[in-house]
Amino acid sequence: MITTNLDFEMWHEIFLDPVLTAALIDRLTHKAHLINRDGESYRLRETMNLTLQA
Repeated sequence: MITTNLDFEMWHEIFLDPVLTAALIDRLTHKAHLINRDGESYRLRETMNLTLQA
């Protein structure tokens, strides 16, 4: 399982090589199940709750 908050279009900024990045994405997504989740961040919500309790 791989999770990220970056769209594939932004991955070249991390790996610094567009050809390498395209090959990596191609291999990772071949026969993969991609799940896009939009919505509130669970970790951000928990951090906010902990901050308010302190």
